[in-house]
Amino acid sequence: MNKRTFLPLPALVAVISVAAILLVGCSDENPVAPPAKPPGTLNWVWQNPLPQGNNLTDVSFVTANVGTAVGDAGTIIRTTDGGATWTVQKSGTTAYLSAVSFTDANTGTAVGWDGGGGTILRTTNGGTNWVSQSSGTGMWLYGVCFTDANTGTAVGQSGTILRTTNGGATWVNVTSGTYRGLSGVSFTDADTGTVVGENGTILRTTNGGLSWLPQTSGTSGNLLGVCFTDANKGTAVGYLGTAGIILLTTDGGVTWTSQTNAPYCEYLRDVCFTDANTGTAVGANAIFRTTDGGATWTSQWSGTYCYLRGVSFTDANTGAAVGDKGIILRTTDGGATWTSQTSGATKTLCGVSFTDASTGTAVGYEGIILRTTDGGATWIDQTSAMNPYLFGVAFTDANTGTAVGDGGAILQTTDGGATWTGQTTGRTAALFGVCFVDANTGTAVGDSGTILRTTNGGATWVSQTSGITDALIGVCFTDVNTGTVVGVDGIIRRTTNGGLTWLSQTSGTSDALLDVCFTDANTGTVVGAAGTIHRTMDGGDTWVSQASGTDNWLEAVCFTDRNTGTAVGIGGTILRTTDGGDTWVRQTSGTIQGLYAISCCSANTATAVGVCGTILRGTAGN
Repeated sequence: MNKRTFLPLPALVAVISVAAILLVGCSDENPVAPPAKPPGTLNWVWQNPLPQGNNLTDVSFVTANVGTAVGDAGTIIRTTDGGATWTVQKSGTTAYLSAVSFTDANTGTAVGWDGGGGTILRTTNGGTNWVSQSSGTGMWLYGVCFTDANTGTAVGQSGTILRTTNGGATWVNVTSGTYRGLSGVSFTDADTGTVVGENGTILRTTNGGLSWLPQTSGTSGNLLGVCFTDANKGTAVGYLGTAGIILLTTDGGVTWTSQTNAPYCEYLRDVCFTDANTGTAVGANAIFRTTDGGATWTSQWSGTYCYLRGVSFTDANTGAAVGDKGIILRTTDGGATWTSQTSGATKTLCGVSFTDASTGTAVGYEGIILRTTDGGATWIDQTSAMNPYLFGVAFTDANTGTAVGDGGAILQTTDGGATWTGQTTGRTAALFGVCFVDANTGTAVGDSGTILRTTNGGATWVSQTSGITDALIGVCFTDVNTGTVVGVDGIIRRTTNGGLTWLSQTSGTSDALLDVCFTDANTGTVVGAAGTIHRTMDGGDTWVSQASGTDNWLEAVCFTDRNTGTAVGIGGTILRTTDGGDTWVRQTSGTIQGLYAISCCSANTATAVGVCGTILRGTAGN
């Protein structure tokens, strides 16, 4: 319960040569009750970063104060105070939301893709409720633009153009005349609009989309964003190879001119003009500004290296940009200064350990150490002067804990993380997992079959013979003598004498095993690659495969009793069981970020951590 093991993706690639893995209608009179949640369901909320950490893809402000942003995993967030605070809204979907368009403070539409077809969501009450609309297409929708509450256009994959004149009650698929992907759309009135897309595609309509005429862009690059300030004046942005593209028209697209004097940028994703002269473009770590209609563009410092994907201004001075890792930037001086409206660490977290519902520590890349004493409401940075990548952490009480990591690093604290002290092992192999059963007795495992043991709180660490040279990734002890370690190629080793001898067990799989959790000497679960879950009830003499319902890598598992457990993994995967793994039920995590560690304080409370500083808290209840 107080330990976690994690094999960082680069190390895992090196160990098992997996090159593909990357640091990667109801009425008010008769309302319909929501479906009952499966037993043991936890509700997961963001604790770090805040307001949330999913990539944001687009943003739409209708006034200086009222705006909405959308992104991965059905993310929708809303502000009514200019971004001083943002509220996560319930979208009712886990779809990738690509774009959003509001015509007033209440009425808006978001589009995207749910893995099976084009997603369209609609709100008429500022996002208090989002209602799914039928898109009638299996294509990914990339862009959307409404000119009033009823009239809108969505564009997407394979030349898809959808049109509505009744607020989305019905969407009509119109002929675009192209099979190219269409990414951006801008209308200046109900009739006059332009869409842009792959291979320099630009299409124009002056009859509300009944017909679309191709225009000559002069580029073979991919155009991703477009903005018109009137029927004639417009700007399109995108990229060709490693160079950003800015195109300008002053005659409704009869001619498009490349802005060759635009600052260099590898990738431009979106553009917004508030009048004929004043506009802002954003992209790969970049913000560019013009005040002369695009004749010249000036680079602005965003204060972040995050990829920016969406931008929205309500006047020449006031705007917001959003992007990866949930970044939200705000300016009120035309971009002379940009202020981040997100908070919290964004370094990947690999291990987490709670000793009670309030007190926990998370560790990760570049030696990051975060500490909470209020159940995650706040996380305090305790990063030490020593900054090895840390992959695992174990606390035995609120004050005493050990973290392990790259290069054989072991750090210990006896004051709740106020200070961390390096310990000497004489080994340089990366350590991926650690488990302590009391303040003195602990075991760490790592690369090249490394097993290290201490019985004096880490004052000395003794190397034990594992009998293998492959990476060991997870470790769990139920008492000072009885423990299990797991690793690549389905490795399981067991000791009943404190590690003096380690005996091989047959796991029944050749998949990498990434974590192990025992609730007593006999009852344990291992998880790993390709959704692997195996269970033993006899101390590992036999291991039985369980159906996880996923092919995603499961990075961590935690049980609070022999029946109640949680597993987490890649793609924001969270699985939950209340019957010892006979059934595993997928939970709504609210993210597609990889989750690398889990710590369960009780059957009703858990904390998961992962990519880009992700910290999620799960609690029982509505």
